[in-house]
Amino acid sequence: MSDNDISAQDDFKQAAPAKGATIDNDGAPIAEATGDAKTAIKDAVGNYGTQAADKARLFAEDGKAKAGGALDQLAQLLNDAAAQVDEKLGAQYGGYARNAASSVTGFSDQVKAKDIDELVDDARELVRKSPGIAIGAAAALGFVVARLIQSGLDTTPTSGN
Repeated sequence: MSDNDISAQDDFKQAAPAKGATIDNDGAPIAEATGDAKTAIKDAVGNYGTQAADKARLFAEDGKAKAGGALDQLAQLLNDAAAQVDEKLGAQYGGYARNAASSVTGFSDQVKAKDIDELVDDARELVRKSPGIAIGAAAALGFVVARLIQSGLDTTPTSGN
């Protein structure tokens, strides 16, 4: 066999690095490549976390706006009912309905005026000061939501009838 028998065109495959090697095929330290990969993964996770937080904030802002609108409707309903209560039960009881409507309107204005962070802080403070009330309110809200969902399921049309 002579030097002429081996050409530069022969395929040469470099062996994989030995176990415990500190330099990869390109001559770069493996630890550096691993560190770069870890940094890229951390950056990607951080970006996804930021996107999720932004999306949650948008949903919270939308929910706040809807809650404010619902509270305004409730206050209007109470005001409308107050006139009927005046006629049927007397002005004293109509005044109770008006006071309730005024309280609901005030609460609605407070909700609309605060940003999401302030509302979360207020909720934390309420739970800290009155955990029993917070648990009761959560249970009542859960009951109402369950009833609304159940009534929505009961009114859906069935196929084939």
